[in-house]
Amino acid sequence: MDENTNLTEKKRDLFSRVFEWAELFALYFAIGMIIILACFRHSPVEGSSMYPTLNENDVLIVSRLYFTPKCGDIIICQSPVYGLERPLVKRVIAVAGQTVEIDYDNWTVTVDGTVLDESYINRESGRGMLRSDYLEDTFTVPQGCVFVMGDNRNHSNDSRFSEIGMIDERYILGKVCVKIYPIGDFSFF
Repeated sequence: MDENTNLTEKKRDLFSRVFEWAELFALYFAIGMIIILACFRHSPVEGSSMYPTLNENDVLIVSRLYFTPKCGDIIICQSPVYGLERPLVKRVIAVAGQTVEIDYDNWTVTVDGTVLDESYINRESGRGMLRSDYLEDTFTVPQGCVFVMGDNRNHSNDSRFSEIGMIDERYILGKVCVKIYPIGDFSFF
């Protein structure tokens, strides 16, 4: 009888330990998910404006933690004029106080007198870059705003156009950190 009692106690002790570990795992998992959801979000790419860097239906992880936008960052943003329900994926070209000059015929963008190295853009040979609907080709970025463009310049609605305009930093939803889908094309930004 002592042997049966001892065996029952061991089973009860093992079950208790497994249950404690499961509770601990569930607690840490829940805390981790809360942190991830508070700091990050996922966002699918809609459209071809960021081709060849990003393709339609790519899924991105976006950091919602405070960051200061800088030239070259890929961000998710909104434009009140375009519609707040439609997030945009764009590349930051210039920040507050900087001057952007665009040479549409030669596909060059100059920021504060320096031509950007934009090997990532989709140039269409034999065609110039899609022209702005503003009258000028030079833009000075106001305080609290960024100038954004898509990498697929002839198929991107961006700061060159009045429908989007300069993006107020308050409408930046986050910085793209990782492309997670398609899985074979996983990459960090």
